[in-house]
Amino acid sequence: MSTHTLNSEDTAADDAVVGPSVFGNVQLGYIVIETRKFADWRRFGAEAIGMHVDDLDTGRIRFRMDDHECRFLLQYGPAEDVTAIGWQIDDHETFDRIVARVVANGVPIDEGTADEAALRGVERLLRFPGPKGIIQEIFTRALISATPLVMKNHAFVTGAGGMGHVAITSKEPYKLRGYYDTVFDARLTDYIDETISGLTLQIRFLRVNERHHSIAIANVRGMKINPIRTRIQHLNIQVAELDDMIQSFERVKKLGFGMALGVGQHTNDRELSYYAQTPSGFEWEVGWNPLVIDENTWEPATHQGISIWGHSRSGQTVIDKLAQFKAAVHWAGVAEETVPALSGNGIPDYQ
Repeated sequence: MSTHTLNSEDTAADDAVVGPSVFGNVQLGYIVIETRKFADWRRFGAEAIGMHVDDLDTGRIRFRMDDHECRFLLQYGPAEDVTAIGWQIDDHETFDRIVARVVANGVPIDEGTADEAALRGVERLLRFPGPKGIIQEIFTRALISATPLVMKNHAFVTGAGGMGHVAITSKEPYKLRGYYDTVFDARLTDYIDETISGLTLQIRFLRVNERHHSIAIANVRGMKINPIRTRIQHLNIQVAELDDMIQSFERVKKLGFGMALGVGQHTNDRELSYYAQTPSGFEWEVGWNPLVIDENTWEPATHQGISIWGHSRSGQTVIDKLAQFKAAVHWAGVAEETVPALSGNGIPDYQ
């Protein structure tokens, strides 16, 4: 792996840093997960969620949702968590501008090896540190598979809006928002305030293209606690047909995987969805028909509660709540990993 430095072959640093916005030229491309539970993940991804599965070797499997060679790469390891997010950049000019921003702020960029790029189904990738220890990887060209898809769903929605979104719980939400603003010119779509067990959860929804949000950032108002062990709270993918969402919901239950939230509809993006428990512990949202943002008319707003209807909590016991509270107390004393050089000024975006 080599460290990337900015030079004349990349672009002029000053021009790239202060140049045009990169908004609209970035999309969520793939997710890397580290796990030891390959058998459970294979059943979850292929049989329950309904994606195409490729077994690479004893230590790696991939899931596909479209013609890209890889949308999810699972590698053997103890984390039971997401370790990297891959962002597809539309063109080389935008790619160079993002590189320049990162380097100009004193943050090192590494180039992935040819083998690492091949595993992710891309021609070439660069990576740099991200909040909560989630490595951010960028690429411009995904490799296309000639192998026909074998899936239980008709189709997933990817395209210009990317493959879905990632939600992160944080004790440093302003720094996370500042990070994605600095690197990708992320725009605030809206907020949700949700009260759970007497605590007010505030959620920021950030978009980098026409998708309502590619990153959601949640925090407990007034308290620096985080009840979530994993780096992400959930990830989302979108199916093309309502029947696919309902049928995958039934498969998740039938196969014995945990259901975090039943079917419901969100207040802000109007998406119909459910949330399953993955073998690694974070949640997996399968959604249908969220609204698409019109940049000419959209204005951020605050919604009270995450759901218009449904999304009932499934099977959460008093013991579960106590365990979550214990986790929150534990993580309250653990410093959250941030990238200060790319996090902006950290000024709260609301009071």
